[in-house]
Amino acid sequence: MNLTHAPLRAATGAFILNSGLTKLGADEATAQQLHGFASTAYPQFKDIEAGRFTKMLAVGEIALGAALLTPKVPSALAGTALAGFGVGLLGLYARVPGLREEGSIRPTQDGVPIAKDLWLVGAGATLGLQGFLNGTRRAARRTGKRIGSAAESAHDALPF
Repeated sequence: MNLTHAPLRAATGAFILNSGLTKLGADEATAQQLHGFASTAYPQFKDIEAGRFTKMLAVGEIALGAALLTPKVPSALAGTALAGFGVGLLGLYARVPGLREEGSIRPTQDGVPIAKDLWLVGAGATLGLQGFLNGTRRAARRTGKRIGSAAESAHDALPF
């Protein structure tokens, strides 16, 4: 893990890990609410019992948070997982009625807590891309080969 990734990984990892640990102890009402919200956006979840769905979500968040907090997990992998998780949350924002202003992508007051998950996508994409490009450059140095000019240019254009 690149040391410059540590603050971003620590902040997102701790937040997501806490969210997962909190969901592990969710009561039935909370599980029903989470399940109903997710099932509105993703109908394939309707057939899963609410308590089971909430436990599965909790375990996924715990795994993602732990991966982000574990330095041995490559940033390319942790970042890609974080971006995927964020995209799933943005699916809620796009599909659940009442979260966006009519005819707009702008959030309503109810939509702000979900719209802010766009930051998770950005953080994940940054970690994933930097991790991949840094790994490609290190591999090229080890083998003595030049990496492709497009990848090298993209890497050199990054300010980190």
